[in-house]
Amino acid sequence: MATNLRDGIPVFDLLIFDLDGTLIDSRLDLANAVNATRQHMGMAALDNERVYSYVGNGAAVLIHRALGDQATEAEVEEALEYFLEYYREHDLDFTTLYPGVRESLDRLAAAGKRMAILTNKPVRVSQAIVQGLGVAHHFFRVYGGNSFEFKKPHPIGIEVLMEQAEVSRERTLMVGDSSVDVETARNARVACCGVTYGFQPETLDNVPLDLKADRMEQMVDWVLGTATEKGTDSHES
Repeated sequence: MATNLRDGIPVFDLLIFDLDGTLIDSRLDLANAVNATRQHMGMAALDNERVYSYVGNGAAVLIHRALGDQATEAEVEEALEYFLEYYREHDLDFTTLYPGVRESLDRLAAAGKRMAILTNKPVRVSQAIVQGLGVAHHFFRVYGGNSFEFKKPHPIGIEVLMEQAEVSRERTLMVGDSSVDVETARNARVACCGVTYGFQPETLDNVPLDLKADRMEQMVDWVLGTATEKGTDSHES
């Protein structure tokens, strides 16, 4: 991690969050939308856990994985269009903030931290979800997988957010639940916190993290300098 320390505590002015599996538990709504799409395509439903393992690289990849390699390009395009329409209508049926997220965002905002969302989920539905959950006001930008030419793990999203916030790499932290987020942070040469309660915690086991947190509050304690040694797994990289 960069040596941006004050009294031995890392100083971060910009926090960039992944969405699914980090701020929100959207698993059931995603699984329902995928299985509605498979039904539309004349296919049987998948186990929810399998669908969860497909999330993280954007809607197009999710649908391609859900249909299987045998699906034609035309079938994937039809299924993707159906999925996006269905999901927009059902994106908040069961989706909630993870425990402690709302309070954590409040604490960071009160401390004057700039916050943004960078997800591979389509931007329109991402914005609608954070608005519907009542936390949109915390983020100066919400960028999705179709906001830029490249999705995560390409660093373009982080690069743009740092420029817009006028914050250096050394003072930027990416927070996510998967190796995709870690790779994005490393490609942008910024620090990274991995949260273990998300969709793909197993992908964090063998990747370089500056912090591994079991709860969002642990990350906030670390950032604000209120962390205790107990319960906070910090790794210098």
